[in-house]
Amino acid sequence: MISFKDVITGNRDAWNASAALHRKSATWQHLVENVIRDDFSCLDSTLTAALEQVGLSQKSVVQLGCNNGREALSLFALGATQVVGVDQSSEFLAQARELAALSPHSPVFIEADIHNLPSDLDGRFDVALITIGVLNWMPDMRVFFTHVAKVLKPGGVLLVYETHPFLEILNPGSVDPWRVEHSYFQTEPFIETSAIVYEGEGAEIEHPSYWHIHTLGEVLTGIAKADFRLIRFTEFPHSNREEAYAVYEDPRTQVPMCFILIAENRSGV
Repeated sequence: MISFKDVITGNRDAWNASAALHRKSATWQHLVENVIRDDFSCLDSTLTAALEQVGLSQKSVVQLGCNNGREALSLFALGATQVVGVDQSSEFLAQARELAALSPHSPVFIEADIHNLPSDLDGRFDVALITIGVLNWMPDMRVFFTHVAKVLKPGGVLLVYETHPFLEILNPGSVDPWRVEHSYFQTEPFIETSAIVYEGEGAEIEHPSYWHIHTLGEVLTGIAKADFRLIRFTEFPHSNREEAYAVYEDPRTQVPMCFILIAENRSGV
């Protein structure tokens, strides 16, 4: 069985090896052209509404798993005064800093494994944001959310916008995309040997990556064990994943495709 440390470092190396492909995409060019705007945002309406409910005006926000910084830069349009993005991929952080240099805003980007965050982040933020894909790279929800809680002020708010684990049992690229292909309760991660891309198939790379399925029970238990108080949990029938998953957006047979989770940090309250 692969160790916890090897999973984390393996995923870091796989993301670094995949970064150049993202820079060649049309999405990257769109970001370069648009981050110059003061009101730039790449956030969809669901996440925007949830962040407006939480309220970012005059607040400090940390995004854990910030990738190329596009979402972190979007938080300023909602009133955040301080934004810090954390990611362990140096190559994607280089892209984040490149976008920030074009932007009128000044986020700070920190290279760190979320399980080993710098101590000067402890108890510093009003809001912690986690978006699609972050949870599945993490081996253990209880351990992960314990580290998330550390960076929040007492009473600080965690907002998670993630893909629904229901989708992990399906394969949109299958001849029958509605056929169940994987167990919802799978405990071992999927091991991928191709580049991590958002559209199509990535070429083979040297570094394998590890994608974990976490049930909703694991996620909610991890939240509770980290001493968060659940404020809101809402499931949605639309996709926030790759375009291929739009095949499941059928108004006649709606299935859960993503969720918003909002919780309050009770530590020190």
